Amino acid sequence: MTRYAHLITDENRKWWTLGAMCFALFMIMLDNTVVNVALPSIQKDLGASISGLEWTINGYTLSFAVLLATGGRLGDIFGRRRMFLFGVVIFAVSSATAGLAANQTDLVLSRVVQGVGAALMMPATLSIITDAFPASEAGVSALALAVGPVVGGALTEHVSWRAIFYLNIPVAIGAVTASLFAVRESRDNTVGREVDYAGVALLTGALTALILALVEGNQWGWGSTEIIALLVGAAVGMAAFVAVELRVKVPMVEFRFFSDRNFLGAVVVALIVSFSMLGVFFFLALYMQDILGYSPLEAGVRFLPSTLMIVGVAPVAGRLADRFGPRWLIAAGLSIVAASLYSFSGIAVDSSYLDLLPGFMLLGIGIALTMSPMTSAAMNAVAVEKAGIASGVLSMFRMVGGSLGVAVTGAIFQGSVGTTNFAEASPQQFVDALGQAMGICAGVAAFGALIGAVTIRAKRDTLSDEAAEAAVNFGGEQLARAEVAAGREPVAASDSAT
Repeated sequence: MTRYAHLITDENRKWWTLGAMCFALFMIMLDNTVVNVALPSIQKDLGASISGLEWTINGYTLSFAVLLATGGRLGDIFGRRRMFLFGVVIFAVSSATAGLAANQTDLVLSRVVQGVGAALMMPATLSIITDAFPASEAGVSALALAVGPVVGGALTEHVSWRAIFYLNIPVAIGAVTASLFAVRESRDNTVGREVDYAGVALLTGALTALILALVEGNQWGWGSTEIIALLVGAAVGMAAFVAVELRVKVPMVEFRFFSDRNFLGAVVVALIVSFSMLGVFFFLALYMQDILGYSPLEAGVRFLPSTLMIVGVAPVAGRLADRFGPRWLIAAGLSIVAASLYSFSGIAVDSSYLDLLPGFMLLGIGIALTMSPMTSAAMNAVAVEKAGIASGVLSMFRMVGGSLGVAVTGAIFQGSVGTTNFAEASPQQFVDALGQAMGICAGVAAFGALIGAVTIRAKRDTLSDEAAEAAVNFGGEQLARAEVAAGREPVAASDSAT
């Protein structure tokens, strides 16, 4: 490698660093969206059940959610570059095994390991990026959100659904190579070396039990011993998790943040907006291909009105939140999401894409109006030095919300259809079940709008949206601290709870 070391100079090192991290971040975020349009092909090729497809999504989001904060902590202790490289290797190897999966069990297990790799990569990725660049220069996640369905559709249609996982391998090789050349090691020497392993274990067990009960409840029977045991186990596990977090020295979740109503409202909103987004994307991808007969690429392209609205409206929403405060933007955004989901509740076997288009556009606008103000509300509720911890909690709730969205929507769907096998459901049964699920999800989104309006405060003179977006990224507190030094002191959670 020293043969090419002269290509890296002090002047261009940050650009090499940005390239390496953006490759990795793009890969992580792409896997949040790229799989949805491949679900019908996976179902047909592997003979997957509805619950099997749900676990294909939830295996990734769940392991990602529960290990995200731990990944950031391990990077602070052992070195962010080291943890990043470790995560990339895990992600690449599990992507290869996902592409080689012979059955749905192999695929789900590979997706779980992918989530572990992503959880180790992402905190270090964001720390390293925001250390060299302000938040406004790192819009990779928005790009991945926009192109994910199209990339997934094109690869599935013209190559194979397995190619969406193989795509990660050359990207990972590029990220590792650039990191070894350009990225300097960094860690946080001000923190101790404690890791909340007990909290990780309890939260993982509780959430897995809850999701498993929701996914399998219709098949096993909601009154069965297994489901009741899982639900009781989830409740006991969550109670034990809270008890542990209140006592350990370095908790995964600092529950004192929740005494601030802005932060509490923001994390509930984060859960609900992700619940809505992943749940609707999951089943609309199946609907457009299995019922309307679109190819994977045609289905992926038809998601673009939603994703492009998110990319285009989100920056505007951030500026509006700076000026007017986040409360009414969040309330309006989730109200629009609710209207979108309600419009999807009326879809039919012979609906055209023009019937779906207004709902897709409203969904993107609503999500965009919600996400950036939600982040600002959460980050402005805590002191700057706690921004990294708070961001881990916010991100965890977003990922958990996505898992719950797929699981709950799937449970409603399966209960309405009366089967866990796609082949046994008629097109009319499919759309009736989908309509019922979307109607209930619309009610959840409307409830989220009410939560946002009641809990989130009006505008306060705190951090700008740009600074809050930087602070939400692990290691990205520098921009926020600069504003504090300039005299715009953010409100700590303990001060704003009154």
